[in-house]
Amino acid sequence: MNKFIRNSFIFILIIIFIIAFSSSYSSLSLDNLAYVLAIGIDSADNNALEVSFQFSTPISPESGASEKPTPIINTVTASSLSTAINLVNSYLGKQINMSHCKIIIFSEELAEQGISDQIYTLINDTQVRPSANIVVSKCDAKYYLEQTKPELENLISKYYETFTNSSRYTGYIPDATIGKFFNSLICTTCEPCAILGGMNETSSNNTEQVDSQKDYTITANNSPIRGENGAENIGIAVFKGDKIVGELNALETISFLNIKNDLDRFLISIPNPESTNNYLDIYLTPAHTTDVKVDTSNQTPYVKVKCEFVGRIYSMSKDSKYLSPEVLDSISNSCNSYLESVFSDYLYKTSKEFNSDINNIGKHVLKNFFTTKQYEDYDWSENYKNAFFDVEVNTSIKSGMLLTET
Repeated sequence: MNKFIRNSFIFILIIIFIIAFSSSYSSLSLDNLAYVLAIGIDSADNNALEVSFQFSTPISPESGASEKPTPIINTVTASSLSTAINLVNSYLGKQINMSHCKIIIFSEELAEQGISDQIYTLINDTQVRPSANIVVSKCDAKYYLEQTKPELENLISKYYETFTNSSRYTGYIPDATIGKFFNSLICTTCEPCAILGGMNETSSNNTEQVDSQKDYTITANNSPIRGENGAENIGIAVFKGDKIVGELNALETISFLNIKNDLDRFLISIPNPESTNNYLDIYLTPAHTTDVKVDTSNQTPYVKVKCEFVGRIYSMSKDSKYLSPEVLDSISNSCNSYLESVFSDYLYKTSKEFNSDINNIGKHVLKNFFTTKQYEDYDWSENYKNAFFDVEVNTSIKSGMLLTET
């Protein structure tokens, strides 16, 4: 009898495990899921959205190892992002999974209307990772996805995951994610920003617009870069609340990242004090974190910004005498003056033109008030446009990278 009861108990447990795991397998099987690599969101007629989902094509065993899989893009027009996901679920016959979504692209047209609804919907989805990059494209988001063809990566998902790494050593794009965008959207001390994207179109007009001595004024959709990858990312899309209010070029993005302490090193061209109408390429590394102080004793905020850098001369000529202390001091002074002007112009642009504190200078304002009510009454978000800035830059130039004298 005891043996019968024991065997019956074991049999029941086996049945339970079979039922439990077969159900789990059928619902979570890879064969039943469609993994989204990127989402592009455009505006459509009648306040609708045109949402494009990019999927990776599985590599067949017959294809060569070097063959690049062609991504699949499905586009649907719907009244909301949630409805668009539902419609594509039905169309594909598989459940969309966005846990591998690396990038979310909004068209500039939609960003001008406001994107808070889409941001909240995506953040509320447990599958969407806060680390997904957010891009505002100057062209249609769908076209941006179609033209993204990385040359050095076989997997487009790898490109989406790593392309922002260059922000640490070039300063041309920010490390902007949907998580950071959402935090800034609900923050009372700062405003959101996103990566500025566009097209790398072959056009003679683009090359004419770029001054050889002012390469840093380029933005996405207006650069001298030519290559197979049609999409490019240079600059920042500046927001006030959930609406885009302007854009920043490469040089202004360098300013943003330096003041935010998000830049490891960067190359910049400064006026050469030893040669009129010529420029020197200097490679700079922050020596200390940027110091920001804000005086709010009256309704006109006074912002003091202090930066320190160590630099190496990157461009050389056969007659250079960059070992001379006098010459190095002269170059350091030129670098200080140039960066002070650049950083100051950038700050006044975000203040007077955009009234958008994307650098979160407002966090340095909080300590000036005893209560939340006092801070709210000061209304930093609107008062930022009245700010005055004093920028101090101290640079120590250490001759060349390898050559010390030519």
